[in-house]
Amino acid sequence: MVSPHDLKSSFFSYTTSSHELEQENRLLKETLSQLREELERFRSPALMIAEVVDILENDAIISLPNGNKFLVQVSKGIKNLYPGENVLVEQRNLTIIKKVSSSKKFNVEKFVIMEKPEVKWSEIGGLESQTQEIKEVIELPLKKPELFKKIGIQPPKGILLHGPPGTGKTLLAKAVASSTKSTFIEIVGSELVQKFIGEGAKLVREVFELAKQKAPSIVFIDELDALAARRMDIGTSGEREVQRTFMQFLAEIDGFKPLANVKVIGCTNRLDIMDPAVLRPGRLDRLIEVPIPDDSSLKEIFKIHSKKMTLDKKIKKDALIKKMKGFSGAEIKAVCTEAGYFAIRNKRTKINNQDFLCAIEKVKQEELDGDEFAGMFG
Repeated sequence: MVSPHDLKSSFFSYTTSSHELEQENRLLKETLSQLREELERFRSPALMIAEVVDILENDAIISLPNGNKFLVQVSKGIKNLYPGENVLVEQRNLTIIKKVSSSKKFNVEKFVIMEKPEVKWSEIGGLESQTQEIKEVIELPLKKPELFKKIGIQPPKGILLHGPPGTGKTLLAKAVASSTKSTFIEIVGSELVQKFIGEGAKLVREVFELAKQKAPSIVFIDELDALAARRMDIGTSGEREVQRTFMQFLAEIDGFKPLANVKVIGCTNRLDIMDPAVLRPGRLDRLIEVPIPDDSSLKEIFKIHSKKMTLDKKIKKDALIKKMKGFSGAEIKAVCTEAGYFAIRNKRTKINNQDFLCAIEKVKQEELDGDEFAGMFG
């Protein structure tokens, strides 16, 4: 005969076992639900990232990374959508599903050269008229903006330096940045076009934001012709992207005041192909040519680059300068460096006339080899 105590123990054991089974069953159901949700996510198509260009009443215009634009519908759950925001869109009909909360900003300092140059005006030879003009257009407005306010004129927002390679365009830009104690922000136009397809306009916008934060500052754009060349056909997606980047660049120049403490210096070897839009009044309308140095400039540049060198007393400077006729400032500097190497190879501490003659021939030959190499692709 079963005692009441045994019945009570059996009932308690049964109740405990039933509770454990219910708990285990609930966990299994939750796991199954999670697995079904995960499987559904794997089956669903990937979403595309697009940028909102404009907002209409119930629809939006978006731009895809390839540059194509579409008028699309917006899901009802999305509120406060603004142009410039990144969104996720469904691939088939491009309906906007949700906003992307991740930051849209570059770490722009990774993509530019930013420095405080220490180049002095005395280190630049043979460019007196160019130096004077840059001082008037860039240096004076940054140092004495009140002078322009009193007179009632507005200085140019920027300048365009043009001329052959190696003539000192970058050196002039760094010298004016140094004299005004400005942050020098350098970006190369060709790299901007090649590296940042789909993102060029955004990077340009953020470069100018950085310039305002680091003001007084000078934005120096080397090889500007890669970005601002006259374009006949913008049919390809690459051409459209360059055009968008260029238009953003113009918008940034138009967006700040002439007496603001941000100045723009463009640099090009090809003035003949520049788009007139960038050269019109109110933009980079002051054109400064930086030519190949003449005889007096050659003498001055040679003096600057050789002043710290240990030279033999028998060096015929006038004869050497005649042989360097047509050389750029960069090539004259290369001659001085190569002459020093010829002396080192011959285990001498003084540089003689023959060292310079050999250096001139070597630089000339390198220039010829470079021209022949370029001709293979020209």
